[in-house]
Amino acid sequence: MDQTDRRLLSLVERDGRASFADIAGAAAMSKTACWNRLQGLEKAGLIQGYGARLDRERLGLSILAFVSVTIDLGRHDEFEQAVATVPAVLDCYTTAGEFDYMLRVVAADVAALDRLLRSEMGRLPGVRSFSTRICLKKVLEQRPLMGALTGTAP
Repeated sequence: MDQTDRRLLSLVERDGRASFADIAGAAAMSKTACWNRLQGLEKAGLIQGYGARLDRERLGLSILAFVSVTIDLGRHDEFEQAVATVPAVLDCYTTAGEFDYMLRVVAADVAALDRLLRSEMGRLPGVRSFSTRICLKKVLEQRPLMGALTGTAP
């Protein structure tokens, strides 16, 4: 990956709806060369898709919470398959340390979060315990990856 690829990735990450002409212009290259490079980056798996970022609060999902989960030994595969079926779980990561998994979940309100935790999370296979932290304020969310790679803030 060279500097041109990095520039293209940065531009696409910032605005996935930009036209090839706009991206090519910002990268100081032809539309054809830009399209070919972006196709190569997609095939290499560096670009995994294009999508819109939605406002969860305007969609009625006012609660964002992080749930740390401890699993019984030997139940990780079962848990991972089951947690993938829970729509309110946006992300699930294995972790090292006190807990086995960290989940990012959303809910309409505290009552809905309580139902999610009691009715769904507590019944997932292998769940020994979980601890929930409710987000009070978004400080930074979905920062572009290219900034971390280049060491520059957007």
